[in-house]
Amino acid sequence: MTRKPRCRCISQYPDHWSFSPDEVSSDESIIMSLDEFETIRLIDKEGMTQEECSKRMGVARTTVTSIYDSARKKIADALIDGKRLQISGGAYQLKEMFNIGAIQKGTNIMRIAVTYENGNVFQHFGHTEQFKLYDVENGQIVSSRIVDTNGSGHGALAGFLKAAEVDALICGGIGMGAQMALAEAGIKLFGGVQGDADEAVKALLMGNLVYDSEAKCDHHDHEEGHECGHGNHECGHAGCKNA
Repeated sequence: MTRKPRCRCISQYPDHWSFSPDEVSSDESIIMSLDEFETIRLIDKEGMTQEECSKRMGVARTTVTSIYDSARKKIADALIDGKRLQISGGAYQLKEMFNIGAIQKGTNIMRIAVTYENGNVFQHFGHTEQFKLYDVENGQIVSSRIVDTNGSGHGALAGFLKAAEVDALICGGIGMGAQMALAEAGIKLFGGVQGDADEAVKALLMGNLVYDSEAKCDHHDHEEGHECGHGNHECGHAGCKNA
């Protein structure tokens, strides 16, 4: 009987989930798991030794060596043979690296997060400094609180929401990398939303939130005064039961 791989701890989700050459010479894609990506990040980017990496990931050094060697081979194959490199899946768990306090939710609670600034839905996910978290039970908001993110970056923010046990996110503009991170975290996304944060959550619970399932956000657009993600869809999930 094959032993199930031990989950490897990762500190955050990637900001970028796929890479390809300008001229793709092969239709084949190489899949790098998130735990393989973490060894590359810790050893090659952060400069950790394999021993330090093994302690961070909670596995034996020999396991790290095996994962790291596999990851390096995949990078070499992608570079030399001109293949797409995609990051997805793996035997991992998100390590608690966030100072979010004791905000565990109850058994029957659904938690909705909103990118938050001065009472409104903040329009650039990757630079969100605060989320407002709403706990919902039986279709009714039972509590809410504002939490600081203490940082930025799509992958780190998606990890923050995962650690906060968030089920659904309401936001303005959001990039594809962040969307992939949220999907990996199992968080339902309602992007392209503007206006009052409290009203947006109420609209979601009523099943009539206007949002854009293809909302995108480019930081350069903000520099030019462009507003991200205009909503043009309705939620359709009364009470947000399917969120």
